[in-house]
Amino acid sequence: MLKEGIIIGERYEIISRVGSGGMADVYKAKDHKLDRMVAVKVLKAEFREDTTFIAKFRKEAQAAAGLSHPNVVNVFDVGEDRGLYYIVMELIEGITLKDYITKKGKLSVKEATSIAIQVSLGLEAAHNRGIIHRDVKPQNIIISTDGKVKLSDFGIAKATNSNTITANVMGSVHYSSPEQVRGGFSDAKSDIYSLGITMYEMVTGRVPFDGDTTVSIAIKHLQEEMIPPSRYTPDLPYSLEQIILKCTQKNPERRYANMALLIEDLKHSLIDPQGNFVALAPLSAHAQTVKMSDREMEEIRAGMTSSTKPVSSKTSRYDDYDDDEDEEDYEDDIDDDEDDDDDAVSSKLEKAITIGGFLIGAVIIIILIVVIGNMAGLFNKKSPTKDNSASTSISASSPSDSETEEVAVPDFRGKTLQEAQELAGKLGIGVKQTATQASDEYAQGQIISQETEAKTKVAKNSTINVTVSSGKANVTIPSGLAGATQTDAESILQGLGLVTSAELQYSDTVETGRVISVDPAEGTSVLPGSAVKLYVSKGAEPTQDLVEVPSLRGYSEADAKSILDSKGLNYTTTTGYTNELNIGDVISLSPGPGEQVPAGTTITLTINTQSASGGDTNWVCYSPLTEPEAYNGGSVRLELVQNDTAITIYEGANPWANGAYSEPIYGAPGVSTGVINVYENDELIARYPNVTFEAP
Repeated sequence: MLKEGIIIGERYEIISRVGSGGMADVYKAKDHKLDRMVAVKVLKAEFREDTTFIAKFRKEAQAAAGLSHPNVVNVFDVGEDRGLYYIVMELIEGITLKDYITKKGKLSVKEATSIAIQVSLGLEAAHNRGIIHRDVKPQNIIISTDGKVKLSDFGIAKATNSNTITANVMGSVHYSSPEQVRGGFSDAKSDIYSLGITMYEMVTGRVPFDGDTTVSIAIKHLQEEMIPPSRYTPDLPYSLEQIILKCTQKNPERRYANMALLIEDLKHSLIDPQGNFVALAPLSAHAQTVKMSDREMEEIRAGMTSSTKPVSSKTSRYDDYDDDEDEEDYEDDIDDDEDDDDDAVSSKLEKAITIGGFLIGAVIIIILIVVIGNMAGLFNKKSPTKDNSASTSISASSPSDSETEEVAVPDFRGKTLQEAQELAGKLGIGVKQTATQASDEYAQGQIISQETEAKTKVAKNSTINVTVSSGKANVTIPSGLAGATQTDAESILQGLGLVTSAELQYSDTVETGRVISVDPAEGTSVLPGSAVKLYVSKGAEPTQDLVEVPSLRGYSEADAKSILDSKGLNYTTTTGYTNELNIGDVISLSPGPGEQVPAGTTITLTINTQSASGGDTNWVCYSPLTEPEAYNGGSVRLELVQNDTAITIYEGANPWANGAYSEPIYGAPGVSTGVINVYENDELIARYPNVTFEAP
């Protein structure tokens, strides 16, 4: 455990420990170089001794550092200092999804779906960059105080496998895919399986497979069928249950092909909860649940009960590798182990396989003989000694006649699809949803009409096609949103099929984080899919006097400073160049002209101090910056980072109010690239990587 006040990496001062896991301790720290609070995760001592693990950890953590997404805990830095291996991440104030589920018992459908969509968006961004998480579970999902959902531990998850995680393997194995617990190859579909287990826990309050040991849980993932979540949550919508079941198929090929398809179905389920739109692939013979051999059982036990010391690269042969050299090592290891496995096959097993093959072949031959004989009429000839009446009586009770039995079709209108299917099942017929339609008469999820009218006689095993209501054609924005938390209000509106956005405003009467008002107003009737803006309180407006920043472009440095002094504003300077102004004149200032700032605020003046020629000329970027998708209308700070040096190039209100931000951006002399970080209310929301600069 690190003591408070220790500085690692020559910039991160340890403030306090905020958590501890099986692999690392997490500390709250201050980044003195960028003057911000961060979270620093320091690997425990037992993981610092394995050089193979450390090399892989560094590689994967650096890859994760390039991943920037609103639903991912961003990794800022990774390094080593005096034998301490650490990663630096953004500091999130909030609660883990695991603690949230424990606190609430189980989550509402709308809340669970909203969380699942946000986690899926983060995973989609990672998968698009070739990063697989491999440890998706509620413990690694954080819900921040402002309601945002973020997925953490990308750097550690991919660097490890089931053999290197022991202290917290009991928690991880509950969410591991069958291919992971078998020790085999895992990819993006393994993350989809783990997310499906997480969704199951959100809506039921429990995991589908549990046991006293990790081995027993792992075997259940491989061999046992999952109890449908509707058994524990009877009112669970049909579509969401089908989504969960598709995510958790034991055969990866029967799961969603990618996160985009999963996200599409999750959003669809909010609009059409009882819809039958989730396509499950048919169960093929190779996808059936199989029994494990004694040898496979022993391999799983060995993997689950290994010592806390990480295994060597030789025993970790089932890890994924990203470069060519690692792939060659992987193939060599597989070849060696396959030779060992071939030598170990017992003669009894070979005999059993051979006998089984003969038996299966015999059964197939018998079936073919019977089918061909029936087609040729060999088995249907009447015996001349048989009585015709006896033959008639046998014919009267034959299956073909029983199949022609007819039943009256009930009136399914007003019933849910599940209720109709249960009623139809008792009569020996089926019900299938073939369409969805808006209805002012029937509530969402209820059947509007059926192709076969009620009381019509149909043969047993017939299927009745029905149309299900998607709700009223227009959606009424409900009352009670004002005063609710932003998270609750967004869940309610998104559950009605509406698209939400938020804008922060000062309020003397509404608590921070709660809704002041909505636009369109409560009680307004709108079309499904309409946009609704939430005006959310950011607390009372500061009471100190505000000063308007004057327009100083073209003023001399001395005159500009004199004007700022007269208004009670402080100043600092940076350099730049433009051929439009004289040397020594003000090019720009931040915060910008017209902004209202408290007295005493420091204004950064960019002074035209370089000539158009010469080696020390500041290079400039003229490329416009487009508005990030994650921007919610708050106060913005644009920060340019070059050669580990960060400067603020803009600070104030919305810089994209009139379109793209197109002001010249001045960088260090001779430096052709840089990174621009976007902060909204001091929270990193976006990053412009590889911004190019050129000599003026």
